[in-house]
Parts: sequence; structure tokens; C-alpha cells
Amino acid sequence: MVTLPLWVWILFYILVFVMLIVDLRMFGKKGEHEVNVKEALKMTAIWIGISLVFCVGVYFLYPTDPHGKAMEFLAGYLIEKSLSMDNLFVFLMLFSFFGVERKYQHEVLFWGIFGALVLRSIFIFAGAAMVERFEWVLGLFGLFLLYTGGKMFSHDDEQAADPSNNIIVRWFKKVFPVTDKMHGEKFFIKGDKGAWVATPLFITLLVIETTDVAFAVDSIPAVFSVSRDPFIVLTSNIFAILGLRALYFALAAVAQLFRFLKYGLGVILIFVGVKMLLAMNEYINGFASLLGMELNMPHIEVPTPLSLAIIFGVLALSMGASVLVSKKHNIS
Repeated sequence: MVTLPLWVWILFYILVFVMLIVDLRMFGKKGEHEVNVKEALKMTAIWIGISLVFCVGVYFLYPTDPHGKAMEFLAGYLIEKSLSMDNLFVFLMLFSFFGVERKYQHEVLFWGIFGALVLRSIFIFAGAAMVERFEWVLGLFGLFLLYTGGKMFSHDDEQAADPSNNIIVRWFKKVFPVTDKMHGEKFFIKGDKGAWVATPLFITLLVIETTDVAFAVDSIPAVFSVSRDPFIVLTSNIFAILGLRALYFALAAVAQLFRFLKYGLGVILIFVGVKMLLAMNEYINGFASLLGMELNMPHIEVPTPLSLAIIFGVLALSMGASVLVSKKHNIS
């Protein structure tokens, strides 16, 4: 595994910080600007373009196997981006539940994504260290992805959990006063007695942050299926979520066109889980021998370009089917 110098990591995080500030500025006045679909699509295209430019940079500047690393970045980026689209519909439900007006949603999403960058960085560094020391953990990741992929087919969108029952929210309300009334874009206000009080906008942010932790448990192991390089896993993950704020406002307007997306994501998760297990034949055969079984499972590496094509194909097929069915229903 290539160990990049510390300055590369520092430079990357400086770049991310600058892009977040630019993103906030480009969305207009703080707390008072309602992001429209045209603006969201423009920003989404810009974020995708920036990610592709970074991928080109990996191709020309990476010290070893630049072509392979660029393909790994693209595959990891596509996995994370596709899984993020399903997450955005959950955010849509949360904003509806807490009654957050559209013009204040981008403020919550900005800080939500900022928190996600910090938490995911910690998860990825911890995961990379774990995989490097205990390679067999990848097998557990693979099994977990099979489980979560299967859940996509049985999950009922009508039975969404009550966000107010979030354990972090319940704990927070016990230790900090919370008002039921919105106060614009403010997360905290001063109460009648001069003490700080949290608003429903902050509770929404709290739920989004804790929900993203659950999302990361799915998506980060999936990216490890295409790369074990911490820098590639980290950068592909972060670039995918940097544009989530813009993508949210683009997808929120056409949410009904993605009814089959979750099934496509289920297939993708199952695929990357199987891919991960196929490369863990040594550990699987060893475990089988402990149980008195002779398995002799062969080692199978699915090439990254093939993985990229399958993931993109499944995603395009599920979204295309959603659009066709929606048009058919509208006609009828």
C-alpha cells in the first residue's frame, strides 16, 4: 500500500474546506434563499465536474498504478453517489416531519454534510487500519453488505421510523431545553430566562447527523470492496457527499421518478458484497476446514472496470425503469 506524505492529506482537507465555503456562497443569502431546481442542477453538474477533474489528477499524479487508482476512485465515487441518492429521500422525509421550510433546508444540509465529512473521515481511517491489521474483516463487511442489500427489497417506505424517537434526540432533550417553535434559520435562541434553547432546526440537524452514521455503515464497507487504499476510499467518499446539498434540491423535485432506485441499490450492495467475499477465499476455506468441510473455493477478483460498468448499468436501469413507469402512470 502506498503511503502518501502528510502534506497531501493536509492539502486535500484545505481544498475540501475551500470548496465548502464556495458552495455556501454560491447558494445565495444565508437562510433566506430558496434553492430552485435549475440552480441545484447547475451546482450538481459543477460538483460532478470537480470530482472528475480530481480523478484526472489521480491518473496523472498518483505515484503508483495511476490508471488503476483512477478507476478505483471512479468506482468508489459511483457507489457512494448512488447510495447517497437513497439517503437524500430520507432527508426529504425528515424535513417534512419537522416542518422545515425549503429556504432553510440548505443551511441544515451544509452543516450536516460538514459533520458527515468529519465522522466519515474517522470511520475510514479506523476501517483502513482494521483492514490492514485484520484482513478477514473484509469478509464480515461482505456479509453485512449482503444483509443490507437484501433488506432493500423487504423495506417498506410506508413504515418509516418516527425521527422524534431517535435515541440521540431523546438524550439531548433531557439535558438541553428545546422549543417546539421554529425561529427562521437559527439553531439556538435565548429563552425567557436568558438561557440558550435549541430550535427544531437543530433537532433536524441532529437527526440528519445520526442518520448519516447509519448510512456510513453501509457505504464505507462498499467502497472498500473496490479499493483498500485509504486515500482513494476517503477522497471518493468525500467528493461524493460534497455535492449532496445540491443533489438534494435537484432530486426533491422529482422524487416520484425514482421508485425503483432502492431495488437497484439493493442489487449494487449485494454485488459488492459478493465481490468482496469472492476475494476472501483463503479465509472462507480456512473457516470451512475448522468446521470439518473441504470447500476449496477459488480466488476470484472482479476487475475494477467491470465493477464500474455493472454498478453504472444497474443504477441506470433502475432509474430508467422508474422514469418509464412514472410516465406510463401519468399518461393513464
